[in-house]
Amino acid sequence: PLEMQVKLLRLIQEMEFRPVGALQWRKVDLRIIAATHRDLKAEVAAGRFRKDLYYRLEVFVLHLPPLRERKADIPDLVEHFLEMGQAAGLPPFRPSREVLDMLQSYDWPGNVRELKHSVDRMAALHSEGALQLCDLPSALQNHLAASAINRLSAAVESIPSEEFYLAPQSPVISIPQCEKQTIARALAATGGARAEAARLLGIGRTTLYRKMREYGIE
Repeated sequence: PLEMQVKLLRLIQEMEFRPVGALQWRKVDLRIIAATHRDLKAEVAAGRFRKDLYYRLEVFVLHLPPLRERKADIPDLVEHFLEMGQAAGLPPFRPSREVLDMLQSYDWPGNVRELKHSVDRMAALHSEGALQLCDLPSALQNHLAASAINRLSAAVESIPSEEFYLAPQSPVISIPQCEKQTIARALAATGGARAEAARLLGIGRTTLYRKMREYGIE
């Protein structure tokens, strides 16, 4: 609130404050680290943030881009969160290269907080057995399924229409059914070559074989 901004400004300028109910002012020695997701210059122009307070705070500015713009940081962040989990009593865990690649392909609209929650989930599920991609949060599973469909679509476009026909999909389809159809079409597009189908889908052959057994695909 603007009235609180006035009080904060005085504190920064005079380095003193008076506690509620007290009669004497107290001197303080302080440094302020402030963070915001808003454009403070725009807030100043709109009259919602005091210009004098803005320039008092703007001594040294760091711009932290969203996680989608610095995906190279994801492996280090994952390792850091896993170390935090171990310190809290969770069992040791390292994600597979396949899982780590998938984490780096996602745009993370929830930024670092969303990544940490996903890592915490992986570590918790790993304590009960081997981690599978299907154990990941639904947002990541949806992203994985969409990526597989996009890769398959690109591959199918390169195949002559007389050799392969892609039937129209129902406008509403479950994620497992979508995944099953995607795998079946990848195998059809590659003439049953499982290694090539796995490459088109962007998954490992072991994962492809497991999914084929799960969905009863011969």
